[in-house]
Amino acid sequence: MALVVCNSFFMDRVMAILKENDIDYFTSWNKATGKGHGTEPHLGSGIYSSTNSVTMIAFDNDEPLNALIRSIEAENAQIRRAADHIRLFQLPLERIV
Repeated sequence: MALVVCNSFFMDRVMAILKENDIDYFTSWNKATGKGHGTEPHLGSGIYSSTNSVTMIAFDNDEPLNALIRSIEAENAQIRRAADHIRLFQLPLERIV
């Protein structure tokens, strides 16, 4: 399973990456708040008015996951500030019912 986290500003890019990789299965949460290592907070108010989006994708094999990772790495190479990079967190998936 993967959690893709990005500044909400980059959500269109994430959706394009999913489409390019024929990944049409996901769950998204918008207006997620938080702070990453070395990044500004995304709290949705005050001077930190931006928010994050989180997209969860359950994979039943590694091929589309690996393609997604490659696409995110390529996209991040185009994003100037490292703090703005799209993040992918991979977790073990035990079962899909």
